[in-house]
Amino acid sequence: MRTHRIYLPEAQHSGQITPLPESAFGHLVRVLRQRAGDPFEVFNGQGQRFRAELTEVGKKQASALLVEALDALPESPLHTHLGLVMSKGDRFDYALQKATELGVSTITPLDSERCDLRLKADRQEKKQQHWQGVITSACEQCGRDTVPLLNPTTSLLDWLQQDSDAFKLVLHTSATAPAWPEQAPQRVRFLVGPEGGLTEAEITTATQQGYQAWQLGPRIFRTETAPVAMLAILQQRWGDF
Repeated sequence: MRTHRIYLPEAQHSGQITPLPESAFGHLVRVLRQRAGDPFEVFNGQGQRFRAELTEVGKKQASALLVEALDALPESPLHTHLGLVMSKGDRFDYALQKATELGVSTITPLDSERCDLRLKADRQEKKQQHWQGVITSACEQCGRDTVPLLNPTTSLLDWLQQDSDAFKLVLHTSATAPAWPEQAPQRVRFLVGPEGGLTEAEITTATQQGYQAWQLGPRIFRTETAPVAMLAILQQRWGDF
């Protein structure tokens, strides 16, 4: 039987009793009809996992009793940082969800010249919270115990200028295969542009900052597909696939 998993960042040690957030209470008690003493798993997003039981169940709230610490799922040995230009609809959510399942370490939403999503300050905060929820829900589903870091939205040019000793790639439809390093890198940064593609000026800036332009095969991928394919390749080559 499938073990239900709940993200509780407050969970720190066995024996602890932690109130459930409203969403977790609704899922476990209202939807799944679990009662006091029923088991589930808790993870805190920082690499710790616990066997837990429902306790203090009321009409509107309940708590998790952390019964014992469990062995956490190890993270990929390869640190991957995805810079992804924002997109409308559920395409960006899809990319975040699948990137999390594929072991991405860090995600930075980017604004670029052809970005089709423009957010004011109030909407930006709500979007950031929504995206964080997408990522943590993906961790609950896939068994991952460490939540990837979601950075605030950054301009593409600022992100490219960040210093990094990582192996760097920018996905581009008219590029060729990259020159893979002889030794496996510990860190990889890769850039995925918007649906309309990066401008020539943006690609030039990326290459000037040490990014190698690369095309993922003969077909053009959508902005939500490219991160999935790229992470699968990287995990197979240097990660935990």
